[in-house]
Amino acid sequence: MWDDAFPSFLIGLREGLEAGLIVSILVATLVRADAKSRLPQVWTGVLAAIALALSFGAVLTFTAANLSATAQEAFGGVLSVIAVAFVTAMVFWMRRSARTFSGEIKEKVTGALGMGAGVLMLTSFLAVGREGLETALFLWTTARAAGESAGPLAGAAIGLVLAAALCWGLYRRVLRINLTKFFTATGVVLIVIAAGVLGYGLRDLQEGGVLPGLTSYAFDLSGSVDAGSWYSTLIQGVFNLMPTMTWLQVVGYVGYLAVVMPLFVRGVKTNSPEPAPATAESSEPVPSPRRRPVWVVPVAVVAVPAVVAGLVVAVSRPKPASSETVAVSETECGKGFTAPDTGRQTFQMHNTGDKTAEVYLIDPATNAVYGEVEGLAPGTTRDLVATVAGGSYAWRCVPTGAKAVTSATVHVSGGGGAVKAVVPVSEKDLAAPLKAYKAYVDQGLATLVTQTRQLSDDIAGNHLAKARTDWLTAHRTYSSLGAAYGTFEDFDQKINGRADGLAGGVQDKDFAGFHRIEYGLWHGQSAAELKVPAQQLAAAVVGLRKAFPTQDFDPGDLPLRAHEILENALQFELTADTDEGSGTNLATVDSNLAGTRELLTVLKPLLTKESPKLLPGVDADIARLQKLLDSAHRGGSWTPVEQLDGTTKAQLDGATGQLLEDLAPVPDLLEIRKSA
Repeated sequence: MWDDAFPSFLIGLREGLEAGLIVSILVATLVRADAKSRLPQVWTGVLAAIALALSFGAVLTFTAANLSATAQEAFGGVLSVIAVAFVTAMVFWMRRSARTFSGEIKEKVTGALGMGAGVLMLTSFLAVGREGLETALFLWTTARAAGESAGPLAGAAIGLVLAAALCWGLYRRVLRINLTKFFTATGVVLIVIAAGVLGYGLRDLQEGGVLPGLTSYAFDLSGSVDAGSWYSTLIQGVFNLMPTMTWLQVVGYVGYLAVVMPLFVRGVKTNSPEPAPATAESSEPVPSPRRRPVWVVPVAVVAVPAVVAGLVVAVSRPKPASSETVAVSETECGKGFTAPDTGRQTFQMHNTGDKTAEVYLIDPATNAVYGEVEGLAPGTTRDLVATVAGGSYAWRCVPTGAKAVTSATVHVSGGGGAVKAVVPVSEKDLAAPLKAYKAYVDQGLATLVTQTRQLSDDIAGNHLAKARTDWLTAHRTYSSLGAAYGTFEDFDQKINGRADGLAGGVQDKDFAGFHRIEYGLWHGQSAAELKVPAQQLAAAVVGLRKAFPTQDFDPGDLPLRAHEILENALQFELTADTDEGSGTNLATVDSNLAGTRELLTVLKPLLTKESPKLLPGVDADIARLQKLLDSAHRGGSWTPVEQLDGTTKAQLDGATGQLLEDLAPVPDLLEIRKSA
């Protein structure tokens, strides 16, 4: 958290000190001018500026939350670039103005004293408001880059509190700070931080589809740099430098530093030292303003920005334009559905039948899906929100265990803009990938029959050293068939069952298969003790080889397994939970990865059609994980998971977790929806 807090701490300290110095000089000038009665006007302006900054932050947060994921990336990228521009202008302005900062403010206050309450209030509002808006924008961009708000908010709060304390000390003349040196030092650091924010913003614009080059990497250090280590986290949090960066990010980062830093440093050398800050002197009496209720203006200046921000958020939030109740059942599917208006709509889906149902709003001509509700229980009502444009619409109701029913079609006239719909995948679409994958599994099982027979012969001949090598070869073959495990029925327990859950553990009579033999081979059991388990394993593989062509392989399992294979690897293999002595869990993960790669190969045509940007990212993740696994493989041996150093273990877990995150959309993208 604290690595994410530092950039916000620095901006809070610097902007807070800048605004606080202005307020301190305003207050000191009024006190010396014997115009303490005008102080509420200063504080009212300050309060208005703070309210404006907070309202601006709220607008940024809630407006972004209402955008699609792609639009959020583009929105964040644009604001990051704007934030960099503001911060750059700020550091140059303070470098230039530090020498005469105090005197200029005194002149403005002296002029404002004779021009009424409104001018003095406006002076303090404008002086503080700019810093407040810059702080809100920079804080929002750094929080978004960090992926969390606790650290940036804490850092900004600490910086502002420290800035307030320093300003109080300066006002009371108990502190002396060379402001030129302070703003110069912080300016250099902020320029480096701004370069990182620019790089992150460019990456956002790439992910949002605004800029090209998302998969054109300048470097990829994820295989050698632990993204979860303290030093990596610190560098990413403070400078927004990541182990993997695109060429555009690198060019933007380096180019910004190459242009801005020399200009800033050159300007510093031409500036003379700044005199110590002083309070203003004035001896002319100032007329007292007319009295009015002290609460009226402060309440107004806080309420107005809040109300405006609320209106902006309300307008930007997509609101359903209407709501109508639509029946869902085998006999009443779509009852109550009339042609809706264009725009964002809410439909109240009420299950009038006696079966739990799924319901989809579709284009009956193409079967494209605009919205869906799953698991709608009998007698219950749930909202379905969808965006409607001109075209044809119908409801498809799919009660559990019953035939799908499609409602009458309604036609909507008018435009309404482009509406994104998901074209559902059918069993027919998955037929070719399923056929290809079944051929892969069938070939793998044929190989496995030969390998397990060889393993059984090794043990029968008391060649236990060779058996250990052949055991790993056979087990890796089986581990590469992960997407078919769900179809193997009872064979999987016989072939690759674990001791967990068995009453006798590793000594239980039902403990069988690869892990039973692994335990014996690496715990000194004799060939005689292992002969029967080895024969049983070989027989089970032969049985599976014969049964597999007739087993029910649900095509919908293919998209599900794309994620689950490595999910199991992370849960069982990378924790060494399945290690019975061989220390080869990473070899199993390597085979799981090979199986995942094969599965994605057969699904590639569909995935490319549904989400063209998904596979390039997944391929990069696979390459990173493969590189880490290769580094743990020396000759014929694998480093046991429990012997990995902390950094390597964290890298493996992180790379697998990232790959799982990028694979997570696959089941939804290729979900089979029943048709009428």
